[in-house]
Amino acid sequence: MASEGLAGALAAVLAGRGLRVQGCDSGPAGEPLAPARLRKNVCYVVLAVFLNEQDEVLLIQEAKKECRGSWYLPAGRMEPGETIVEALQREVKEEAGLQCEPLTLLTVEERGPSWIRFVFLARSTGGILKTSEEADAESLQAGWYPRTSLPTPLRAHDILHLVELAAQHRQRARHPLILPQELPCSLVCQRLVATFTSVQTVWVLVGTVGMPHLPITACGFTPVEQRASIKMAVLRLLQECLTLQHLAVETKGLLGLQHLGKNHTDGVCLDVLVTVAFRNPGIQNEPPKVRGESYFWWKVTEEDLQSQLLQRLQESSVVPVNI
Repeated sequence: MASEGLAGALAAVLAGRGLRVQGCDSGPAGEPLAPARLRKNVCYVVLAVFLNEQDEVLLIQEAKKECRGSWYLPAGRMEPGETIVEALQREVKEEAGLQCEPLTLLTVEERGPSWIRFVFLARSTGGILKTSEEADAESLQAGWYPRTSLPTPLRAHDILHLVELAAQHRQRARHPLILPQELPCSLVCQRLVATFTSVQTVWVLVGTVGMPHLPITACGFTPVEQRASIKMAVLRLLQECLTLQHLAVETKGLLGLQHLGKNHTDGVCLDVLVTVAFRNPGIQNEPPKVRGESYFWWKVTEEDLQSQLLQRLQESSVVPVNI
């Protein structure tokens, strides 16, 4: 991929369109890259936040024995063969009785690569709100409640932050609308847009194996990898080519994600915006030296791409991870 190809790839990722995963630049040492399989080595959870014009939140009353009677946002585990959006729509219909469409991804939460939750801001497009007369194993009922006065007991208080995040996004969007792209991926992996900036100039780390490309780092499923944050896979790749002891690395958030869910392709690829900077910058106008020949720093000279990157970096206009 020449610089024109890199520019096109970067533009696609910045627009949230994603790219096909052609290979992997970094993976767990000594571990074969196992494909992701729902119900076997990965669990994906979808969760929806609905806010109406009266500033009310849609909640469902749990039917499960361990939390029966408590309230929560519509949520549930994805099933094999589903896309992320299909899973969201199914869970909302089963638990709340409503048809819906996601408006944007709000945040992604994870407990290692084996458990990832996708949180969406969504809106109702039809259906009838589930009543107590329709109680079943999915939920006892659903209802709209004032955002500042939610019913009790709540199944867990983690939803309070998610409701506020949705309200903040609706008031002033932190990032462009981002929805999952239906592109196949067999692994749980991350595509890095790893940047170094200096005096309004941006460099992006590029992998050289095959055609030049935005590098991809894969997560593993050994007990050690499962206990680690998926962000550790970002540090692993950077450690392979940079001397990190004098550098500050920050994962800013997501530019997009892709998943298909069909034909046993249960993997996800998260497009991650990362910053690399010197801890004691001084007068550093060039990015840190790259070890080996598997990576290089690409200076972004296309003005529109450079301005887009700088804007996303300065305003942190990305989907937050693990907040």
